Amino acid sequence: MTTAIIVDDDYDTVEVFSEFLMLQNIDVLGKAYNGLDGIKLFEEKKPDVIFSDIWMPEYDGFYLLTNLRKKFEDVKIIMVTADLTQETDRKLKESNANAVIFKPFKIKDIMNAVKKVTSNENPVIST
Repeated sequence: MTTAIIVDDDYDTVEVFSEFLMLQNIDVLGKAYNGLDGIKLFEEKKPDVIFSDIWMPEYDGFYLLTNLRKKFEDVKIIMVTADLTQETDRKLKESNANAVIFKPFKIKDIMNAVKKVTSNENPVIST
């Protein structure tokens, strides 16, 4: 069974996303509400995949992505965002996200991203 943690500042989004994943046989090991707590949770739980929002107060998803990538090169991070700007796209590419899923997301897109990143296929960007 694939394991995951979810990082997003919106409590309702985290709960709904957790339910989606659990229904798809993905074991949600924990939930965090900013990038710093997401890093700590990853270090504690070591999940197969991290799902992270980009824009959060205090420590955002780029903070999580950049700092985890420095310590754990092979970490699998799927960014989830509604931000379609060129600046965000550039930053995601520079930060080396494994995959990006755009809100509103479909469960099919989530599962496709999980399959690709856990099998080490090329990064995937869903719309």
